[in-house]
Amino acid sequence: MDQSVAIQETLAEGEYCLIAVQGVLCEGDSRQSRLLGLVRYRLEHGGQEHALFVYTHRRMAITGDDVSLDQIVPISRDFTLEEVSREGELYILGSDVTVQLDTAELSLVFQLPFGSHTRTFLQEVARACPGFDPSTQDPEFLWLSRYRCSERETKPTTRLGWNSAPGTWPGCARIGGGGPSFEDSRPNGKGLLVDQSSWSQDKPENLLPRQNKSKSEITDMVRSSTITVADKAHILSMQKFGLRDTIVKSHLIQKEEDYTYIQNFRFFVGTYNVNGQSPKECLQPWLSHGVQAPDVYCVGFQELDLSKEAFFFHDTPKEEEWFKAVSEGLYPGTKYAKVKLIRLVGIMLLLYVKQEHAEYISEVEAETVGTGIMGRMGNKGGVAIRFRFHNTSICVVNSHLAAHTEEYERRNQDYKDICSRMQFCQVDPSLPPLTINKHDEKCRAPAWCDRVLWKGKNITQLSYQSHMALKTSDHKPVSSVFDIGVRVVNEELYRKTLEEIVRSLDKLENANIPSVSLSRREFCFQNVKFMQLQVESFTIQNGPVPCQFEFINKPDEESYCKRWLNANPSRGFLLPDSIIKIELELFVNKTTATKLNSGEDKIEDILVLHLDRGKDYFLSVSGNYMPSCFGSPIHTLCYMKEPILDLPLETIRHLTLMQLQTEDDGSHLEKPMDIPKELWMMVDYLYRNAIQQEDLFQQPGLRLEFEHIRDCLDTGTIDHLSASNHSVAEALLLFLESLPEPVICYRAYRSCLECSGNLTASNQVITTLPACHRNVFTYLMAFLQELLKNSARNHLDGNILASIFGSLLLRSPAGHQKLETAEKKKAQEFIHQFLCNSP
Repeated sequence: MDQSVAIQETLAEGEYCLIAVQGVLCEGDSRQSRLLGLVRYRLEHGGQEHALFVYTHRRMAITGDDVSLDQIVPISRDFTLEEVSREGELYILGSDVTVQLDTAELSLVFQLPFGSHTRTFLQEVARACPGFDPSTQDPEFLWLSRYRCSERETKPTTRLGWNSAPGTWPGCARIGGGGPSFEDSRPNGKGLLVDQSSWSQDKPENLLPRQNKSKSEITDMVRSSTITVADKAHILSMQKFGLRDTIVKSHLIQKEEDYTYIQNFRFFVGTYNVNGQSPKECLQPWLSHGVQAPDVYCVGFQELDLSKEAFFFHDTPKEEEWFKAVSEGLYPGTKYAKVKLIRLVGIMLLLYVKQEHAEYISEVEAETVGTGIMGRMGNKGGVAIRFRFHNTSICVVNSHLAAHTEEYERRNQDYKDICSRMQFCQVDPSLPPLTINKHDEKCRAPAWCDRVLWKGKNITQLSYQSHMALKTSDHKPVSSVFDIGVRVVNEELYRKTLEEIVRSLDKLENANIPSVSLSRREFCFQNVKFMQLQVESFTIQNGPVPCQFEFINKPDEESYCKRWLNANPSRGFLLPDSIIKIELELFVNKTTATKLNSGEDKIEDILVLHLDRGKDYFLSVSGNYMPSCFGSPIHTLCYMKEPILDLPLETIRHLTLMQLQTEDDGSHLEKPMDIPKELWMMVDYLYRNAIQQEDLFQQPGLRLEFEHIRDCLDTGTIDHLSASNHSVAEALLLFLESLPEPVICYRAYRSCLECSGNLTASNQVITTLPACHRNVFTYLMAFLQELLKNSARNHLDGNILASIFGSLLLRSPAGHQKLETAEKKKAQEFIHQFLCNSP
């Protein structure tokens, strides 16, 4: 999740959050979650300054409401950021990065999650340091030994103008001449080393075998995301490689069996639904029951914390409690190190490896996918860790899906969502992210509780059992032990393979111009509907010359395609005579629906497929969009007495483009309806069927049911509506979210903030809204008040409803200055006062 969006909402005009990373502030034994944002401020004379904005946050940072500014650290000349380690701490590739931030006035220690995102964050911090000259710095080598400006007293912290005077940038050493030869440029052995490998394109003799690494070199590798020159993924993921090196990568992958051998390692995989309990007993009967110490532990938990605070907020003491219990329960007499901990509300996954395997772990990435309502809630969903062990890529997913037999459709939907939305960044940020399915993860009907599913090559399941002795939870922990065959590199054979590839490429280089053939060049998407994915595919057949392809922007356009279209993949590499399948995905959402409804945009586009050193190919995209009430303005729908799909396109266009009037000026022949009929249909359905529904507006519906609801609303066949209460509730939220002008009009936004807490003044603001908007607001408040009258059954309260509906009914004007967190909270309070004060 991009948490810089939440930070941006708190910034003043002229400030821009470049990137954000979530970390942990370490103060003695205390550990507190913090969100760090690198913020740029443009000065009036054209220059710019940077600072680190440090935020506290209890909620998962989705909007500005979820964060609170703690302090601002200017990136001035005395700013220092360097890696530190604690005495006795084991360095392990993929473990969290501990950095110390120093200025003349303060010293802070943070733990940052290891991975490409943290690396990118630190690279951007380096660029922000005074005196940095991009013309003399290789971006590939910005994984710095330390970020340090010259010694100078810190200027006072202010919101505007951080007083970071210009100066010289000390730079960073480019380490090694070719391959992993290291110079430790870190003072006192500390610091984040730059990339170990400064590759020479045509000199395989520069590639040194990994066995020669010293302990200090392993330490360096642990903190850089690369492992060895023999790691085929690392070799070709570096940005500085061009076409030739991409070809080398592809050939090395194809010839992997020529220079690797299979070695078995023992993996322990465990899952435990702890039902919100704290650990009360030793976990060794579960974690250490085998006769042989596992090489790798993958331990998953569900329902770690069932409290409402855990549902809405980020921190929970249960994380530390269970982490400690697991660490103490690992196989006795064996040294393990934590590689990664990832948690989404009550879903947590831990990864440990034996100490001696630490140097062979690389490319560690962890991601989460919440499948709660509107994709915001993490009470259900999955967490995953993807890593490379020697030369084998492994992905571990811990999911918590809906229970009970009748919920199989939701489990299938959540399973598909997790597989499609779980994306791991690669070492090279220019490469597309990896999905679970890229790890060979096939579709199957998912179980919903206490199961271990697996798939892959060279895997032998040795045991699979529950552990009845543990009684902390009403569930029992489950374990499965595997022997997994991992590909290990033979350095001598690797060197010979690489030399052969380089020699063969020497003969082919610059021999021909690449050319391809496309299976299709015209694509027609029929009857496109709101939030219903359509996919058309074609293949690219390469000729005898290796080539790179990419969809490129047309002149004066910001993207290679319109916002409702996406090509997957949008770029790639083809070996001679190879074929690749490209999917064109068309998806209309709230940002693109309104202009398609009005006819201002059409399902028409031209894509330009460019070959590096070759020609361009043009692809034509066309189709028709089915207008929908989703994405239509409130006043437009009030004038539509008939279902939107029964109206001529010209009428829909006219009504959608019609200006919003504060009051009816008498220019229309027919008086509009008080509220949109589609809104009434959904609210009336919920009032009749869901007034006592538990977890209403908090549990997601089913996608197929939403499509059915949308079609019933757009065709007026509400009598045929058959869907769960949760699906109708989510459809109502999506309807409000897709309104181009929110229920409380943009022009009234500032007035609402100013009178928050004053019900009389707030009511006065509502009376200034156009009649249709005023009616909708009054209607929704009355419905939500009825829900609160039944809170003993539905477990809703004013804070929950104000949090959910506040951001939908009262939205900041598009393109206007983002407001401070305190002002965003006023918007929520504005809604809350109407919920708790019946007329």
